[in-house]
Amino acid sequence: MKNSNNLFFPIQVTKPRNLKNDILSGLTVALALVPEAIAFAFIMKIDPIIGLYAAFIMGLVTALLGGRPGMISGATGAVAVILAPLVAQQIDVAVSAGLSSEAAMQSALGYLFAAVMLMGIIQVLFGVLKLGKFIRLVPHPVMLGFVNGLAIVIFRSQFEMFHLGHIESSRERIIIWTVMGILIAMTMAISYFMPKLTKAVPATLTALVVVSLLGFALNRTGVEVRTVLDFVRDNAPSDGPVRTTLAAGLPKFSLPNIPLTWQAFKIILPFSVLAASVGLIESLMTLTLVDELTETRGFGNQECLGQGIANIINSLFGGMGGCAMIGQSVINIRAGGRGRTSGITAALGLLGFILFGSALIEQLPLAALVGVMFMVVIGTFEWSSFRVIKSIPKSDALVIILVSLITVVENLAVAVAVGIILSALVFAWKKGKKMEASSALDQFGAKIYSLDGALFFGSVQSFKDIFDYQSDPLDVVIDFANAHVHDHSGLEAVNFVADKYGQLGKKLHLLNLSDECRQLIDKADNIVEVTILEGMHYELADDKLAWGEGIRILERLKRQKKAK
Repeated sequence: MKNSNNLFFPIQVTKPRNLKNDILSGLTVALALVPEAIAFAFIMKIDPIIGLYAAFIMGLVTALLGGRPGMISGATGAVAVILAPLVAQQIDVAVSAGLSSEAAMQSALGYLFAAVMLMGIIQVLFGVLKLGKFIRLVPHPVMLGFVNGLAIVIFRSQFEMFHLGHIESSRERIIIWTVMGILIAMTMAISYFMPKLTKAVPATLTALVVVSLLGFALNRTGVEVRTVLDFVRDNAPSDGPVRTTLAAGLPKFSLPNIPLTWQAFKIILPFSVLAASVGLIESLMTLTLVDELTETRGFGNQECLGQGIANIINSLFGGMGGCAMIGQSVINIRAGGRGRTSGITAALGLLGFILFGSALIEQLPLAALVGVMFMVVIGTFEWSSFRVIKSIPKSDALVIILVSLITVVENLAVAVAVGIILSALVFAWKKGKKMEASSALDQFGAKIYSLDGALFFGSVQSFKDIFDYQSDPLDVVIDFANAHVHDHSGLEAVNFVADKYGQLGKKLHLLNLSDECRQLIDKADNIVEVTILEGMHYELADDKLAWGEGIRILERLKRQKKAK
């Protein structure tokens, strides 16, 4: 999935890694983090500052401790959608108990922060147990579907910025939308053409500055240009907190305030497990994407640890939790960010906006941020998938399309799970059709079946059909020199064949088993009743089930050899 395959707007991945690029790209990302963190907080109907704190904490901690320099983490929609029902549930419970709306919100936040803490602990355990390596099990078509679906999700989410809840006049709406369209086009044009002129300054940051200055000028002339503060005011839930400014202080330490009971633990556990799983899937797949864009390698297990520690700290300092962000990560890569400094700068820049620069951030034109995100969409989507879809196997094409659609209509975790399962079933079907064998009689009159293929659940039936149970001699040998037993289904198939021959008074022997196959059969000694042989001279291995019977067979074969 090399980025050179992007046919229209290739992401710039050739910039050298240096401190200047990291700092400038980090500042660009800090601006792009603001509206999404606010929007995700609104999904949960909580104070937008909680989303901004989460973006700051996730970004800083993962930049310092994560496994992928240059990757950006923050408050994300994937985690917000999972934890939002918990907040709503606990608000209803508290209101039913007679608490005021403010007290109900505080109670719900206690459960939210506790769930984020447990989410982080689960992610840390994933890293300690080194389970991050399983991201390698995600097939390439699933990765293509993932990035395509996520690009569509990012594109679709930007249209929320066009919401004009406070304006009823159609004429005014059309004027505002027209101005936004022009500013979006300018942002995209600067982002695309400026690198062709100079790469001294990130094109994305330049576009944000130029369009912001133009937006300020238009506002002074009486032309309404939608700003970040307009977005906050227009989209604040009617039953949630309303803010007139984004200014705030430093996040404060506080333990999650929930009852320390088994019942409370059972309430947060399902939300935490699902959020931890989705967060790690999105983070590790984003890590893989950034690896390919930069042609470097990140470390999945370390990223699991970084994500988990970040979420634990989030829960202690009033953050809503999160994970890696593919959109902001791509912005960082496009702007030249490669090192940990870029992520640290983005996080500290965001904190600086909250503490000191809220007045400027509040007036940032939404159109400029939408234009940046549209460029991310164009750079993220794998346009090459249209070109290759006719030349790849139909099953792979189906996986790409299916994962893309499920990512859009459901969520990332379900899409990836479906893609992996479908790919595994296709693989099993293809491998199952390739179990082959040749047969011949040896000098002792035993029939030897030389297998070629993998024996597992997909090839069990073709394996059973190989043998001529009625016509075969008293001793039958299966040579595994070119085959392996992979799972319980394979063991049961061997046992089935052994039983079939046993009913006819015949014996089955296994030859040239690999060490892995020996260990598998040794652990299943109550399932497989066979003799394991070494070499073509039938010297018996130490098999605790069939040793006595094996000795008798060996003696009989030796007597037959002497008689000849």
